[in-house]
Amino acid sequence: MAAGKRWFGGASLGAAFLMANSSIGPGFLTQTTVFTQQLLTSFGFVILVSVVLDVGAQLNTWRILTVSELRAQDLANRLLPGLGYFLATMVILGGFAFNIGNIAGCGLGLNVLTGMSFEHGALVSCAVALTLFWVQEIGKMLDGFTKILGTVKILLTLGIAFSAHPPLLQALHHTLLPAKISAAAIVTIVGGTVGGYITFSGAHRLLDAGIKGPGQQDVVTRSAVSGIVISTVMRFVLFLAIVGVLSHGAVLDADNPAAGVFRSAAGEVGFRVFGVILWSAAISSVVGAAYTSVSFFKTFHPVFARYERACISVFIVLSTGIFVLVGKPAQLLVFAGAVNGLILPIALGIILVAATSHRLMGTYRHPRWMLAAGWVVVAIMGALSVPVLVEQVGALLR
Repeated sequence: MAAGKRWFGGASLGAAFLMANSSIGPGFLTQTTVFTQQLLTSFGFVILVSVVLDVGAQLNTWRILTVSELRAQDLANRLLPGLGYFLATMVILGGFAFNIGNIAGCGLGLNVLTGMSFEHGALVSCAVALTLFWVQEIGKMLDGFTKILGTVKILLTLGIAFSAHPPLLQALHHTLLPAKISAAAIVTIVGGTVGGYITFSGAHRLLDAGIKGPGQQDVVTRSAVSGIVISTVMRFVLFLAIVGVLSHGAVLDADNPAAGVFRSAAGEVGFRVFGVILWSAAISSVVGAAYTSVSFFKTFHPVFARYERACISVFIVLSTGIFVLVGKPAQLLVFAGAVNGLILPIALGIILVAATSHRLMGTYRHPRWMLAAGWVVVAIMGALSVPVLVEQVGALLR
């Protein structure tokens, strides 16, 4: 037990924060703001549903991968030769969508700070991201800076939620009994929180730290739940802040709605601080998402591993190019969540099938209730995600 506690206080808690920090980025802020504007206090119900689906997805994924002691693509390849390459391709596509959204977030952040256009802000941020990646010492400095700003982001949001005086009783009532429900909101929020590469980032972190095998199940479970709780608390606080601001008649900018929340509640100072927070979160996510996505295909061929840095750089440049061509930063951030909401049931379904293979799992028997919960997530997200993604594609093309 002592070893488990030591792990939980170290690498496993780090995995929880890795998963949570991966989800609390520019997409998190924009998606929450966009859908709270549409649903008002009923968005609390979306958060509640997303928590249940997040737990079903993460508990299964983290436990199955750590017990098997294999990364997701390797487990899939052993289940069926070539399936791991398919899974990796899906995750890479989702990571690409995430990264386009992250570049959009960079553009939003620099627009707040300097007034430059979203596209010019994205180009500048692309150059900065490449510099951060190639000059590792600067990247390490940004990591520390981002952690500090992450704390400031949470404290600032808490302050806004408190000062905005949100309708707490109504929010609680509609969290349990919503006045309206949005499938798009559920798919996007779940996809943005645990979809795509985020599904596997924490579990792969645990494997790298040596937390694996059937004996570490309790540690893995606590780590997975902790990551979801961290991101959920932050989302609920942000939701309350937005509801409070909207209830006082604030009108938010359609292109950068989250920034409008901070400006309405904290004035120009809060607005500028938000710009720094948004940009720093987005720029670190650009490098992180590119690195993690490339890690899924660098095993395809030795040339990818040999030129890993060049591949990551190309990934960042292509993401920037697509954003500059398409524009629409807020819509792209919502679209990224919808794409990864579709990838989630496919990836989770593969992992659940692998969990029933005695050849892969040995003597371990995955709990039936967890399998059932996982397949419920697959069914719900599978049914909802296709029409939602079609709707989001239509919104981008309009």
